[in-house]
This record gives sequence, C-alpha cells and structure tokens, in this order.
Amino acid sequence: MSQTRDLEKLAFWNAPDATLVLKSRVIVAANLQAEAVFGWSPQELIGQSIRILYPNLTDYTVIGARARKAMTKTRIYRDMRFMRRKNDQIVWMEGCGTALDQENPEHCSIWTYRPISEERPNEGILTLAEKRVARYLISGLTSKEIAQHIGCSHRTIEVHRANMIRKFNVRNSFELVHHLLTGELSLRG
Repeated sequence: MSQTRDLEKLAFWNAPDATLVLKSRVIVAANLQAEAVFGWSPQELIGQSIRILYPNLTDYTVIGARARKAMTKTRIYRDMRFMRRKNDQIVWMEGCGTALDQENPEHCSIWTYRPISEERPNEGILTLAEKRVARYLISGLTSKEIAQHIGCSHRTIEVHRANMIRKFNVRNSFELVHHLLTGELSLRG
C-alpha cells in the first residue's frame, strides 16, 4: 500500500499539466507544473484562494459560477479562459476540473490547467487591447460596461469587437464569444 501511495504522489507531483486540488476554492495542493505554468511555487500557492490566478474579480466570479453549475450535471468540466501568472501576464488556458462531490462541487475539486495560446495561432493575432476586451466579453459584459471598466468610449470597444469578429471569421458577437470560450475555429473560408 505504501508503494501505491508513493506512486500516486509521484504521478500528481510530476503530472504534465498544472494540477491543483481545491477545497472551497482554496488551493490545498499544487504540483511542479503549476510553477512552470503560473510562476508561483507550489508552496506559494498552497493556502491561497484560486482568485490569485484570475485576471479580475469578474472572471473569478462568473467562471466560478459557470463551472459550479456545470459540475453538478457532469463529472468533468472543461473550458477556455484567461488566467493570470505571477508576473501579471494574462494567458489563454484550458481549464479542466472534476468535483469529488457532484452535489457540492466546491467542497473538493481537482483542476488542471494548460496554456493554449501557443497551440492556437489565431490568438497570437489579437492585439493586447483586443485580448483585454475579449476577457470582458467572455464574462458577459456589454460594450458600455467594458468601456467603463477600461476607461474608454464604447465605440472603441465596438471597433475592437469588430476587428476580432473579422480576425476569427465569425458572423457576430455571439459566435465570437462562443469561439473565445470553446476555442473552436471557424470553418468558413
């Protein structure tokens, strides 16, 4: 039994994706890859709210609510989201989680994170301003609300949105948000 436990610890510690164990959205365990992905050592992450890895409170709240709802219905939840590294760099990542208690997903859950910006060439074509607007779009904010958060005119937000629609070859804002959340590339030429 001790050998099995040692192998389980070894597997967790050296898993290829950043892996976190959360209890009530507080990090109670983190593997080596978490440092490579987020910049914080496992010891720095343990005891922290997962909020530390989100770019803003809105992302933390909205994505958390969406994941919690989905995890009560399905064993494994997966999405694409922006996450924050220790150096404040915002990175597009795939998050994948499972709850140990499906009726109470926040009680204890296991999450893996993988940066995907390198795997998605279209993401590299977004300007920093467009990436910033995209974070708010996937959180469900309107152009006026985004403009208030960023401190610019809503017309500027509309220009960024139109540019992203063109770059991703989607037809409208709904398809744009769907693409940003799921990572699905348009099949239209």
